[in-house]
Order: sequence, then C-alpha cells, then structure tokens
Amino acid sequence: MRKDKKQVIGEEISDESIKLFLTPEPADDTPPSLYKLIKAYRGLRIDDFERFVEFFVAAGYDLAARDAKGNDFIDLIADQRHARPYVEVIEAARG
Repeated sequence: MRKDKKQVIGEEISDESIKLFLTPEPADDTPPSLYKLIKAYRGLRIDDFERFVEFFVAAGYDLAARDAKGNDFIDLIADQRHARPYVEVIEAARG
C-alpha cells in the first residue's frame, strides 16, 4: 500500500445502525436478551459491540439471560477463537 493511502477497514457505524440489533426477536424459545446479544456478537466489530452493550443495558435488557440449558452469552461463545474481547465487554458491563 502506498504511504499516502490510509487503510480503511470498514466504515464507522452510526448509533442508529447499532441500535437496529435491539430489534430482532427470536423465532424459538431463546430469551430475547440472549438472542439480541448473539446477533450483535455475530454482526458487530468489538468497538461497535461495546457501544451496543451500552444501548442494550439502557433499554433494560438482561446481560445474564440464559437459554433453556442454563447457558448465558459467555457460556455460548467462550470457546470461539475471537470471543475473549466480547466476553470482557460483557463482564465489565455486569460489574
């Protein structure tokens, strides 16, 4: 890459676009809070996910929601290669 060219990896996502991840609802018995966290994890970069969690908490959603097997968000993603920063965001938000 030429020195005068700045590398751009994706564009800045607006708050409105991030808040769209609060709208999907599960088609099964997955708790809505857990479903929204998983969708955001799959669709957002870590910086955007961090912003999403702020909106998620402000909207009154549950960071500790569990599925029918008793798994929370961290349980479901912990074994994935790039999950650690996302886990840290959730742990920090839980306090």
